[in-house]
Amino acid sequence: MERAATVIIGGTAGLGRDLAELCLERGHRVVIAGRDEERCAGVAAELHPECESFALDLSRPAEIGAALAGIDSVRHIALVAIERDENTVADYSIEDAIRLTTLKLVGYTEVVHQLAPRMSGEGSVVLYGGQAQARPYPGSTTVSTVNGGVIGMVRTMAVELAPIRVNAIHPGVIGDSPYWADKPEGVLDPIADRTPIGRLVTMRELSEAALFLLENGAVNGINLAADGGWTLK
Repeated sequence: MERAATVIIGGTAGLGRDLAELCLERGHRVVIAGRDEERCAGVAAELHPECESFALDLSRPAEIGAALAGIDSVRHIALVAIERDENTVADYSIEDAIRLTTLKLVGYTEVVHQLAPRMSGEGSVVLYGGQAQARPYPGSTTVSTVNGGVIGMVRTMAVELAPIRVNAIHPGVIGDSPYWADKPEGVLDPIADRTPIGRLVTMRELSEAALFLLENGAVNGINLAADGGWTLK
């Protein structure tokens, strides 16, 4: 029988890929997923010869069950996938709002719904939210809303899925992530200056915090802010 897998949805780039790298370094059997099958396979091959992959689109939740059919035994689930969305109340895109809400709230939940029966009581789930729910910005109407929804998802899933543990991690600005690292010079300096640690959090620090939530049996029902204290100032 194969070892139970760590399934990382959104594991082909950025935060998800970094978490996959860390889990592989720690000896996990890792399965990554993204929207494009060929890209997933290529990234998996780059990460490790034994890294597995499959394609899945969270914005099409009715297809998730079939996409997950080949996953057998699961130990951990990390739901990292997200799309960047800039949507304001004044200039509101219904299509964009529905897509992101479906992806993160319905899609995340459907993955857990499908995989939970394949997990033992020692399994765990980590959802990736974000600090836009605590510190909104112009254009974060949908992002702030869905990340606030993650807080509620953690609480209800931790109760419904017990003894499987469910937690979430809420990053702020990750200085070396592909999205933020490409910002023009100087844009991130004011954010770093008002972060109590005096710098921006790194992807590896975030991945280590997520792995702690996945592996530590005492932690359950927690929404962990991993932003270096950015929201304190």
